[in-house]
Amino acid sequence: MTETVSGTVSGVGGRPGKRPRKGLKMKRVFTTPGVHPYDEVRWERRDVVMTNWRDGSVNFEQHGVEFPDFWSVNAANIVTTKYFRGAVGTPQRESSLKQLVDRVVGVYTRTGVENGYFASEEDAEIFDHELKHALIHQTFSFNSPVWFNVGTRSPQQVSACFILAVDDTMESILDWYKEEGVIFKGGSGSGVNLSRIRSSKELLSSGGTASGPVSFMRGADASAGTIKSGGATRRAAKMVVLDVDHPDIEEFIETKAREEDKIRALRDAGFDMDLGGKDIVSVQYQNANNSVRVSDEFMRAVEAGGNFGLRARLTGEVIEEVEARSLFRKMAQAAWECADPGLQYDDTINDWHTCPETGRITASNPCSEYVHLDNSSCNLASINLLKFLRDDDSFDVATFVKITELIITAMDISITFADFPTQKIAETTRAYRQLGIGYANLGALLMATGHAYDSDGGRAIAAGITSLMTAVSYRRSAELAGIVGPYDGYQRNAEPHKRVMRKHAAANDDLRTLDDMDKTLHTEATRQWQECLRLGEKNGYRNAQASLLAPTGTIGLMMDCDTTGIEPDLALVKFKKLVGGGSMQIVNQTIPRALRRLGYLEEQVEAIVEYIAEHGHVVDAPGLRPEHYEVFDCAMGERAIAPMGHVRMMAAVQPFLSGAISKTVNLPESATVDDIEQVYLEGWKLGLKALAVYRDNCKVGQPLSVAKKTSEEVPAETSAETAEKEPIVQVVEVARPTRRRMPNQRPSTTTRFTVGGAKGYMTASSYPDDGLGEVFLKMSKQGSTLAGVMDAFSVAISIGLQYGVPLDTYVQKFVNMRFEPAGMTDDPDVRMAQSVMDYIFRRLALDYLPYEDRAALGIFSASERAAQQRGEDPAALQDVDTAALAQSAPIESGKSAPIEKAQPAPVEAKPAEGPSAGQVVPVAVPEPRRVGASLESHQGRTADAPLCMTCGTKMRPAGSCYVCEGCGSTSGCS
Repeated sequence: MTETVSGTVSGVGGRPGKRPRKGLKMKRVFTTPGVHPYDEVRWERRDVVMTNWRDGSVNFEQHGVEFPDFWSVNAANIVTTKYFRGAVGTPQRESSLKQLVDRVVGVYTRTGVENGYFASEEDAEIFDHELKHALIHQTFSFNSPVWFNVGTRSPQQVSACFILAVDDTMESILDWYKEEGVIFKGGSGSGVNLSRIRSSKELLSSGGTASGPVSFMRGADASAGTIKSGGATRRAAKMVVLDVDHPDIEEFIETKAREEDKIRALRDAGFDMDLGGKDIVSVQYQNANNSVRVSDEFMRAVEAGGNFGLRARLTGEVIEEVEARSLFRKMAQAAWECADPGLQYDDTINDWHTCPETGRITASNPCSEYVHLDNSSCNLASINLLKFLRDDDSFDVATFVKITELIITAMDISITFADFPTQKIAETTRAYRQLGIGYANLGALLMATGHAYDSDGGRAIAAGITSLMTAVSYRRSAELAGIVGPYDGYQRNAEPHKRVMRKHAAANDDLRTLDDMDKTLHTEATRQWQECLRLGEKNGYRNAQASLLAPTGTIGLMMDCDTTGIEPDLALVKFKKLVGGGSMQIVNQTIPRALRRLGYLEEQVEAIVEYIAEHGHVVDAPGLRPEHYEVFDCAMGERAIAPMGHVRMMAAVQPFLSGAISKTVNLPESATVDDIEQVYLEGWKLGLKALAVYRDNCKVGQPLSVAKKTSEEVPAETSAETAEKEPIVQVVEVARPTRRRMPNQRPSTTTRFTVGGAKGYMTASSYPDDGLGEVFLKMSKQGSTLAGVMDAFSVAISIGLQYGVPLDTYVQKFVNMRFEPAGMTDDPDVRMAQSVMDYIFRRLALDYLPYEDRAALGIFSASERAAQQRGEDPAALQDVDTAALAQSAPIESGKSAPIEKAQPAPVEAKPAEGPSAGQVVPVAVPEPRRVGASLESHQGRTADAPLCMTCGTKMRPAGSCYVCEGCGSTSGCS
């Protein structure tokens, strides 16, 4: 796409009469001379309407937005709601993807011209057209801050990742609080290493004992929580790191696990968790990801079973020795309990550091993919790999090289005009110009080409792509250094930077290829590394860092990617939004392509796809050979990829990345502490820079399990033997329970509730002679998936109550169930709920169960808890009219309808009856839409992910974070 040539600077940022200056000579790849890239696309107008899932109201509406006809509804909705600038309903509001791309690319092109990046104005125009073509065709995307800020009146912030620094002074600690707050306010995240702060086992200059870093984490956590609560769609994202040799390391390791225990124990024991109460303020450290920075010395001590010294922060002397294995076990135990801490492998990170003369790498951003100098930032861009898969299933290497050149050029230009949240970050980033090119859709690419994610072939392709991407990035960085100069800190770090380049090239030489695709990738990567080393020796490098693998949450959806970052596919069936509203369940479109690649005939493909649509997996699919099952393994489901499969994939690509990888290794709920130890140990041995784990449902008080029950045991006798012994067939009439239907008129109570900011309504109806018989729940807009699920759940519970299932049985099953939304409620009797279900059944228990039954379950009202704290008997508060109870019908208070003897007539199976005519009850009735069955029912297990607080859709993992496929909101990463 480009060549480096000499050209006059007149018209490209220089002054006439000056000596000629080098510039990039651009070549067209995607575009045609004389034709604007917009004119080669068919555009269409759409309406975007987003509703509030809490009350069904419309929270965003814009009509007539313009997008290419091949953009999905979801991608268009996300771009319209998140990236279009200007007040809705005003002429200033952007209404077309053309306007958005023009706004952003215009700034890039003008800045490139003004700073001498291009040889001529014609080259600048080619750059402009090629960049626009790539963006509107979803070939790649910049990270979210670019779309938010570039070309607007806001500060031109382009970076999504920040690393701060904290010294052992109160002034520095307070600056940390302030700087984090500024970054959180802008919707970005930051990381920090607190190891310079003296431990609680060391003395202050005044003679007192230091507070220690964990105590200062409390203040930062409260600040992050406050800023999170002030934001509408995302939480504050932060990373806190502590070195393994810090004297407070054990306290740091156990911090979050202990808080999780406290939440469960206090709530279950009936303690007052009201706002302002003494218990709720003790629940802390919940707003950060925690990581331990481990050294090779420590890991070798773990292997050898030796001791390890914890060192004073000021003097460096060993003040305590601990058993390395015992400390390592505590890390794994805490991660088993609450997913924290993760590990960062310090010596590996700094061995690949291009700028060690400036300072060590001590921390990372919240998702652990950006690892570089303190007080620095990184802007990201990700390539959609599936765009380079040709119809013949070969990878378009030449075009991939050209798009990588284009992106690196644009990303470097962005640092020239970018603004930053603090002066220290601005100085470091402009001096070292860190970039973070990466990719998305790797999982989809591997499946489409018939490669299993956890296979040598899959890893060879991933390694080849990553090596080629980084080689081209640094080669282009060396070319830019010859045009506009190397980064300011290069001369100081020239030798270590070139050493790291040689390490990358050597790792590429060691790659083992298996088939034509990875051989082609490896051949080109080798050529690019050779050219990179040659140009780097001559010119130096423009950028201290070039590549990493980010979560690609929102921008992955913007590019209509099936998979994010380095992740495999989440499941084989997904939901697709429809233009008219609603959604439908579809089988991933890469599956038919993969089956054809594997040699299956068209009728076999259709049969297998139909089977997957029904079952959600490929096991026993008609005609599918068992040896091909692994191609369709996913992160979840019947055939979930093994934890070490994820680790091996990370290890395959890590040697070719400047930074690290945002990815969490998921383990099943049955995983042991030993399993986590093994993952952490193998991550170190395989050369990873950082690693985090998550054991399914590890953060719940009562695990939510959907494990399939085994078949009922059958008699040992064979059917033939049984038949010989049964000459007479006898029909036995089995007594069955009878449904006691609700009368047309019955008393009911409607409760409005809020859990963790999510609003809903519950209507509970009773039999006239007492006893709960019906529950209706309303959350989200009619016709939405969430509303449909709540309706179905209400019907199921209501029918169960009417068939005689005791209410206390439901309460026992659903209380303490934990999932998002969770948190504070507006109910004085239930101030904290672990989920909507937890709240609902606590409220029903309080309203319909007698005190004795509730006391056995640990459920008390606010007045009862207050009585307990005063030393009084809460039972004395119960005003029970025993005479009225004696005269009432046989249905006891709080009980469901009794089980009656079966009647001869068959029971008519109908849904639970709704309220009688004339009653105004806020019950959502689903509109007829093409909504498939629950995705999780097809996967055979639940995704332990939160609900989106914006639209109510269950989020999906994206690296170390979560992204909402409904609206594009993320759990903290841009």
